[in-house]
Amino acid sequence: MGDEPSQQTESTAAGVHRTVRIAPSAVVSPHATIGEDVVVWEFTQVREGAEIGRRTSIGSHTYVDRDVVVGAHCKIQSGVLLFKGTVVEDGAFIGPGAVVTNDRVPRAINPDGTLKSGDDWSISETRIGRGASLGARSTLIAGVEVGAFALVAAGAVVTRDVPPHALVAGVPARVVGWVCCCGTRLEVHDERGVCPSCSRTHTISSR
Repeated sequence: MGDEPSQQTESTAAGVHRTVRIAPSAVVSPHATIGEDVVVWEFTQVREGAEIGRRTSIGSHTYVDRDVVVGAHCKIQSGVLLFKGTVVEDGAFIGPGAVVTNDRVPRAINPDGTLKSGDDWSISETRIGRGASLGARSTLIAGVEVGAFALVAAGAVVTRDVPPHALVAGVPARVVGWVCCCGTRLEVHDERGVCPSCSRTHTISSR
C-alpha cells in the first residue's frame, strides 16, 4: 500500500500556522513554494522554484518541473507530467496521465552532436485557464493556451489554443461542442450557450 500523506504544521515568520500534507515517499524541494492545505501524494516530485497554490491536491507518481506555477483549488490526478513553462490557473482539473510539454522542437543533441544543456532548450509557456479540465492521457503541445472552463477530452492532443468553454477532442484536437462551468454540454444558438442542467448562460466565441 502507498504511504498516506502526513500532516505537517509549520510556523511562518509572522507566527501564523499553515498545514500541508506530504507523503513520506514524495520528494518536494525545500525551494518550492507550497500553499496552505496542499496535499502531495506518494512518489510525486515537486522541483525547485515550483509554486503550488492553497488547497491543491497533487496525485501520486506526478512530476512538477522547475518553476511550474499551479494555482489554488486545483486537482492534479496521478501520473501527470507538468514541465517547465506550465502555468495552471485556479480551479483547474488535470486528469490522470496528462502531459504538458514545453518545447516544440525537442532534441537531445545540438547539430554538432554535443549534448544539449539547459540553456539550449527553447521553453514556451503553456497555460491552463481557470476552471479548465484536461482529460486522462491528454497532451498539450508547448505554447498553447486552454481557455477558462474549457474541457479537453481524454486522449486528445492539443496543438492550438482552446477557446473558453470549448469542448475539444481528437488528434489533433478540434472543437466539437461547448460546455458550462458546471461541465454540462451547452445548447448553443448563435453565440449564446444555455446549460440544460443549471440554466446558466454563456457567450460563446470561437476566437
